[in-house]
Amino acid sequence: MFRKFLLIVAAGAIFQYWGDIKQFINPPPDFSQDHDGKVILYATAWCGYCAKARKLLDDHNIDYYEYDIEKSVEGHEQYKALGGRGVPVLLIKGQVIKGYSREKMLALIQ
Repeated sequence: MFRKFLLIVAAGAIFQYWGDIKQFINPPPDFSQDHDGKVILYATAWCGYCAKARKLLDDHNIDYYEYDIEKSVEGHEQYKALGGRGVPVLLIKGQVIKGYSREKMLALIQ
């Protein structure tokens, strides 16, 4: 009975942290090398959270390169390679942030 409980807890933990585990086992490509190490923002023109990400980067004087994934074939391909399934997606120091997360962004850009 106890083993079954531990197995369920372990499976739940793996499911919850699968993105982090996957990034550790198979790190994402670091496309920032092509842009002098800048933060890369994969976004769209209509996305409100993308606008919030731009503002946060601008407010902290962070240089970044932006791809509009609806207009840039290269940007769209990189976005897919990073496992993008929504916007914004940010690549900061080799770490991928999916969605707008002020805390995660600030932790990586500081």
